[in-house]
Amino acid sequence: MSTTHDVSADRAADRAALRAEFLASAAERPASTARGLHHTALVSSDVRRTIEFYQGVLGFPLTELIENRDYPGSSHFFFDIGNANLLAFFDFPGLDLGPYAEVLGGLHHVAISVEPDRWEDLRARLTEAGVEHVVHSGVSIYFRDPDGARIELIADPLGEMYGEVVL
Repeated sequence: MSTTHDVSADRAADRAALRAEFLASAAERPASTARGLHHTALVSSDVRRTIEFYQGVLGFPLTELIENRDYPGSSHFFFDIGNANLLAFFDFPGLDLGPYAEVLGGLHHVAISVEPDRWEDLRARLTEAGVEHVVHSGVSIYFRDPDGARIELIADPLGEMYGEVVL
């Protein structure tokens, strides 16, 4: 029977093997074939409530609200999250969608970089709005949006995480 320690040691060995096989140093790493993340699309059960939360509480300006080309009657709307990146949403009226769930192939969380001087203000705005949140490592705020999607606001610079360069 395996203990938690044995599993952890096995996972560490697996990570080390994967790093050795696939991870190249920044100097040796080829350029990406992508030019950036255009948008991440989530599902909204209530367009107004989503706009009030992301624009009103978090301060992410709504940039467009159009009909979803793939599902007539559905909305596709976008928020500016800085650095020419967008957070998008669809609503699917008439579909019986279940609540948010973390599943294989699904969303765990969206991490959005914010300036350190804005981070504390956003934490206060979440508190004022009654949004439960958890602070981790002094630079990350984790919370759920009105539909249960897990969001992280991280004060680390883009390409860094908890003091380590990841890009």
